[in-house]
Amino acid sequence: MFARGEPFPEVEAGGFSRRDGTVQFYDRVRALASEQSVLVDLGAGRGEWLADPVAYRRNLRNLRGSVGEVVGADVDPVVRSNPACDRSVIMPDPVTIPMAPGSVDLILSDHTFEHVVEPFGLAASMHEVLKVGGWVCARTPNRWGYVAASARLIPNSRHAQVLGRAQPSRRPEDVFPTVYRMNTRRDLRRLFPTTQWSHFVYGHNPEPAYFGSSHRAISIVDAVANRLPMGLSSTWHIFLRKDA
Repeated sequence: MFARGEPFPEVEAGGFSRRDGTVQFYDRVRALASEQSVLVDLGAGRGEWLADPVAYRRNLRNLRGSVGEVVGADVDPVVRSNPACDRSVIMPDPVTIPMAPGSVDLILSDHTFEHVVEPFGLAASMHEVLKVGGWVCARTPNRWGYVAASARLIPNSRHAQVLGRAQPSRRPEDVFPTVYRMNTRRDLRRLFPTTQWSHFVYGHNPEPAYFGSSHRAISIVDAVANRLPMGLSSTWHIFLRKDA
């Protein structure tokens, strides 16, 4: 944690910063969900975030018991071991969500859009399973933000090694190849046309998470990032409502 006088001293009061992306994103997800909602966690995996040492943030993310049903969807059978899901479904391929048409109230996609190789197929599947009035809630790197731009300079084969140095708690099996085909505003408009969807999308710059304990580096990167236009924000918070 940051000590007093460092970039985010408020972390000592509750464990999260004033710009914590997880807190901001899941606050809005919870505002859209209800006690009756069927929520699909797309790319749920094993639920590695359950090891988050910050109880407030961990509890905020855990929607099980707060909505009607949390369904974990993933191509990897490891999703069956995710304790944050009421039940799990194995996707037969990377674009098919095996749920009945119009049966889902909310699709949650937290840092999965950047890994999608066939975005049109996945977007079509999301449209099919969502009810009219349902929501896609996604958090993903901006293709033109400094995080994604830096990542594209590193071969996918070395991502686990580099992230292991920057984030020692990140396990190699939780690092996946990135392609960034759903990661610009233009991509989103093409994949989710405004004739069928309403877009509520904004850029967010959370505290830098890839500079270890170097407070000086964090302060410099943070100061620069927050002077950039929204189109260059490091992360997109994406909220799409299916209208037709």
